[in-house]
Amino acid sequence: MSDITPDTVEQSQDTAATADDAAQAADSGTSFSERYGEILSKVNQTLDTIDWSQMGRIGKASGIILAVIVAQILIKGVLDTINLIPIVPGLLELLGLVVVGQWGWKNLTTSDKRSAVINRIQTLRKEYLG
Repeated sequence: MSDITPDTVEQSQDTAATADDAAQAADSGTSFSERYGEILSKVNQTLDTIDWSQMGRIGKASGIILAVIVAQILIKGVLDTINLIPIVPGLLELLGLVVVGQWGWKNLTTSDKRSAVINRIQTLRKEYLG
């Protein structure tokens, strides 16, 4: 009888496959570095075509948008916390109604005051919208 068993044959085949995989990995390492270099050169060519003078405005706009998002998240957190206190939400609604009522009484009771409000709105519209 032979000392070679089916398990021994499988182990020798696995060892040979592992050696082949290691050789392929060494070859793919060089091909990876070549592909990496090609990708970097393409990225650099693409970045060279970008007009970087416009990036200042884009950066400012994205910063403003980010600040608004953060402010909205903070405001929502504060309002949710206030809403957890039992009597405060009702009092704040009542306060809002009182403030709107006072503003309306002060600015909308006569036609002269109403026309003054309309003029202020139109001047603001012209100032901001052109």
